[in-house]
Amino acid sequence: MQLKKVSKAMLRRLPGYLDYLKSLPENASANISARTMADALGLGDVLVRKDLAMVSDGGRCKTGHLRETLIKDIEDFLDYNKRADAILIGAGKLGQALMGYDGFEGYGLNILAGFDIAPTCTQTDSGKPIYSIDALEDFCHKNDVRIGIITVPSSHAQQACDMLIACGIKAIWNFAPVHLRVAKHILVQNENLAVSLTALRMQLKGQLNDE
Repeated sequence: MQLKKVSKAMLRRLPGYLDYLKSLPENASANISARTMADALGLGDVLVRKDLAMVSDGGRCKTGHLRETLIKDIEDFLDYNKRADAILIGAGKLGQALMGYDGFEGYGLNILAGFDIAPTCTQTDSGKPIYSIDALEDFCHKNDVRIGIITVPSSHAQQACDMLIACGIKAIWNFAPVHLRVAKHILVQNENLAVSLTALRMQLKGQLNDE
């Protein structure tokens, strides 16, 4: 199908649809409706139907979508079937945990190696190599890497960002709780764990106050 522009909010919902579809038991119905998915995920029926129509043309009025076909359509739309290589700066506990998570492969992400200013080991428990930051530029150019992951303390995040861009990185997944200054053509996705935790605690506080 023809590539369509979608909102960032929709892109955040699509992996949830995919996870739900894949979590269904093998003996589940071969077809699934947008309403069933909406009820299971706590979303609006109309919203889910519109989202699915943007990524798949296989839906039918009465029968819904073929589940396996819908899974493939979403994976194809998100490019999960095309491997994207990445490198990581900051091979501490968080960095090594991300490098060791094999679930990223299902989303098309392959972390080739980690880099650190003072590596405490040469590889992770899962066997991913960890190099000195001095080897970053040569590694990126030899492997044509375009995605960089930052898991360093906030005080070093901008420096790590600048190094990645100088090595040809075009997209950055940032776990440091700091705003990165980049040119407009550089893509940055921030994952601020403190913000997520604060939002969760405030929601919990609201629930407790209602009791």
